[in-house]
Amino acid sequence: MSDTLKIVIPMAGWGTRMRPHTWSKPKPLVGVAGKPSFDHLMDMFQSIPNPKNTEYIFIIGPFLGEQIPIYVKKNYPEVKAHYIVQEEMKGQSHALWLARHLLSGPTIMVFSDTLLETDFSFLATEKSDGVAWVKAVPDPRRFGVAEINQEGGIIRLIEKPQTMENNLALVGCYYFKKGENLVAAINEQMKRDIQLKGEYFLVDAINIMIDYGAQMRTNSVDVWLDTGTIEATLETNTYMLEHGRDNSAEAEKRAGVTIVPPVYIHPSAKVEESVVGPHVSVSADCEVHGCVIRNSILDDGAAVTDSVLTGSFIGRHAKVEGHPKTVNIGDNSSIQL
Repeated sequence: MSDTLKIVIPMAGWGTRMRPHTWSKPKPLVGVAGKPSFDHLMDMFQSIPNPKNTEYIFIIGPFLGEQIPIYVKKNYPEVKAHYIVQEEMKGQSHALWLARHLLSGPTIMVFSDTLLETDFSFLATEKSDGVAWVKAVPDPRRFGVAEINQEGGIIRLIEKPQTMENNLALVGCYYFKKGENLVAAINEQMKRDIQLKGEYFLVDAINIMIDYGAQMRTNSVDVWLDTGTIEATLETNTYMLEHGRDNSAEAEKRAGVTIVPPVYIHPSAKVEESVVGPHVSVSADCEVHGCVIRNSILDDGAAVTDSVLTGSFIGRHAKVEGHPKTVNIGDNSSIQL
């Protein structure tokens, strides 16, 4: 690729399905498998061709969105980043429209709660006008899907189909050879007022591109993870611990602690007289004493004492003391039972 690659990540939504954790931070900064999901998202792009010739465009919200530039500057100082504030939640296409002055040449768009195992290196020689990442699913009716022809080209994208024959679910990642063509299609979408309940959806803009002759194809993935809900984030945590994030061997060296793999315990966490695992992430500066914890996430600085937790999500610097079974509490909260 000779042109600068633009990676656009809309993250302006309210994150209501991740409450209470998103009352105090944007959804990409919620922890999973020992670090914010934002870091896992950035890890996805390690295979992009020529990363030094890449710019990131983060579309952030008016409430808590200011935490993203601070985080990027601290943890990714080498990244060339642009920030666009989406004041009104008018949908995916609207978010990209706000960044239209930056969208030219090769462009990747990925939603912030989409985590994939994929190799982007093929983009260096990609000939088509666009690519939509998909995963075959048993029941596609709650997803957007791609309808393809015999050659594998996309005929159209369908949002929440009523039938089962098209099972290639759209996973929320797209490539466009020319970002300006996407901008033109969004402009047409808005002129025609193609929207649903006040939101402009990206699939409608892509269908306009296809109607005007864009040649798009699918790229299949086997692993598609989601951090959009508490339940999905716990499932993603489980998968990541089973596929590379487990540090049970190191955690087992702690005296007085029984580890049931897989787990991730940050080196700075203090864990005493407890049984931890399976599928537990204990983040930086946490304190755990006298607990049995399974299938749970403890975000940075959480403190849990004399508790039995299963399927729980404890926010940053939150405190739990007692014997609840399942707890979902946000940052700086306290529960004593």
